[in-house]
Amino acid sequence: MPYILTGDTLRVDTSAFLDKDYGYDYPNDLDLRPSSELHTALVSRLLRYGLESSRLTTHRHSSWNALDTKLTAYIATSGQEKEVQLKDKRKPVSIVFPYSYAILETLLSYFTAAFLQEPIFRYEGMGPEDIAGAILLEKVIMLHCVRSKIALNLHTMFRDACAYGFGAVTPQWFVKTGLNDRILFEGNALENIDPYNYLPDPSVPVHDVQRGEFVGWLDRTNYLDLLSDESSGGDLFNVKYLTHVQNKKTTIYSQYNSNRTRLGDSTYNTRMDRIISDPVDQFNLYVKLVPEQWQIGPGQRPEKWLFTLAGDSVIIRAMPLGLTHNMFPVCVSVPDFDGYSPVAFSRMEILSGMQVVIDWLFNSHIANVRKVINDLLVVDPYLINISDLKDPEAGGLVRLRRPAWGKGVKDAVMQLNVTDVTRQHIADVAAIIQYMQVIGGTDNPLMGNVRQGGPERLTSVEFQGTARGAVNRMERMAKVVGVQGMQDIGTMFAYHTQQFTRDDLWVRSVGEWPETVTKQFAIQNDRVLVRPGDLQVAYDLLVRDGSIPGGNFSDAWLQLFQTIGSNEMLLQHFDVVRIFSYIATNLGAKNVEDFARRAPQVQTKVMPDEVVGNGVARGDLVALLGGAT
Repeated sequence: MPYILTGDTLRVDTSAFLDKDYGYDYPNDLDLRPSSELHTALVSRLLRYGLESSRLTTHRHSSWNALDTKLTAYIATSGQEKEVQLKDKRKPVSIVFPYSYAILETLLSYFTAAFLQEPIFRYEGMGPEDIAGAILLEKVIMLHCVRSKIALNLHTMFRDACAYGFGAVTPQWFVKTGLNDRILFEGNALENIDPYNYLPDPSVPVHDVQRGEFVGWLDRTNYLDLLSDESSGGDLFNVKYLTHVQNKKTTIYSQYNSNRTRLGDSTYNTRMDRIISDPVDQFNLYVKLVPEQWQIGPGQRPEKWLFTLAGDSVIIRAMPLGLTHNMFPVCVSVPDFDGYSPVAFSRMEILSGMQVVIDWLFNSHIANVRKVINDLLVVDPYLINISDLKDPEAGGLVRLRRPAWGKGVKDAVMQLNVTDVTRQHIADVAAIIQYMQVIGGTDNPLMGNVRQGGPERLTSVEFQGTARGAVNRMERMAKVVGVQGMQDIGTMFAYHTQQFTRDDLWVRSVGEWPETVTKQFAIQNDRVLVRPGDLQVAYDLLVRDGSIPGGNFSDAWLQLFQTIGSNEMLLQHFDVVRIFSYIATNLGAKNVEDFARRAPQVQTKVMPDEVVGNGVARGDLVALLGGAT
């Protein structure tokens, strides 16, 4: 085993590495051979962090597993139901009524509409000299988001936040290389952290990662990928020592606890181990430490370091972060947080009990119908040939036995009266669904449905009022996510771009750019050359407010626009072009500025009145359209 628990002390077994030395050069001239005392002490410390955090999170896994079953609409078939299907595959068996899945889809649709508009992250220069650079910074980061498919990572973060209570990601500076180590792309990227493998500091609220002493997570890779990363000149080392570790899985968690793909199959892990040639569990840990106290440097002030422990036994990465923003590069979104707890319950968990009731009502009704739909007969076997009666074919012939010949068929067979006691269950399901909509904040209009039944039609006022109430609740969740995860991601993306951009790159010059930009940067074929120095500006991150196109729009805006356009006094006071852009944007139009007319640059010059008068008389000067000379 990689380590042995003895009371509160973790003692690491280094016997497999005593006579091994692969000649690695370690950072800061540290002795990080797996057999060294420093390495052994560091491994023990890292494992303590992991075990302390896992005590907080492991007890949530059973609740999440039950939720995964509801969201994947999968339920294990019982032995009795398997026999039913073997006899007749057309007969229904127990299912998960997928209403929790429908609510989750509604929440995700709102978050997608609220945050995945381009540009995903918006920046504004703090001073006049920063305006041009902030616009270029926004364009560059948008290019990163497209190439790294950031939208997919954000969608996963939103789903985790709604399903498990929080969604965690780690912003990374990604460098993609091709043959001969040629750099194909470098820029911002996101890596999702599986909630099952997330290891937060239990002493701080779940949303406030930066106040903690550490934050980490587990992930699974394989030996060959680690070896490739090490040989490509990255920051990994000690990978070759893993060949001497028999079991490279972590014991921080006894197993990979998610049921998302296992679906109740206990052989899942075994099969995966056979598919992956040599799986390796990594424990990645960002920790705030004093280097002198950890014996890894002379520093006496707190620093942030990154460690990666493979197989609970070999440190393959140890480095100070050295990031300009000096933050843990982990961002967490917790839409239903209370501001204090180190864990959070999700909206889907709150609804899970009602989902269980719906499943039971629905499946008990199906089971009862399946039972009732078959004939229940009381038969006198002395009078009836049972074999003929069991024949399922239509139009069959049932023969009487010899003692009944000539006596008629009365009282030989009798239909037993049966009653469907679950008839009301479907109506109960509909009632519970309404309660789930109220609690989940996803009423019929948001889910694409309208109120059914009732003698009167659904009025426009009723529809708008109901939809607006639900949108307000969804908008509240989105605003919280925007202030938490999206703000931190946007901030770190900007700092990473300023710190790590090394090469010039071209970006598209779409939309209406301020005059300061067009004067400062040459635009060639709708492209602008961006140099690293152009991005070193002071900026403000503009966080989206959680609204969606059309979400805060009403017909009143159209009426106001018409009123302003027909009133000379209002025209002088309000900017109708900006009002029109606002209306078009809220109706779902994108890049409205692309359709704006580009006015030619007008050079102005102050001249005496006499000179102006003579110029007008000669025809050299003319009045501007709609204005004076």
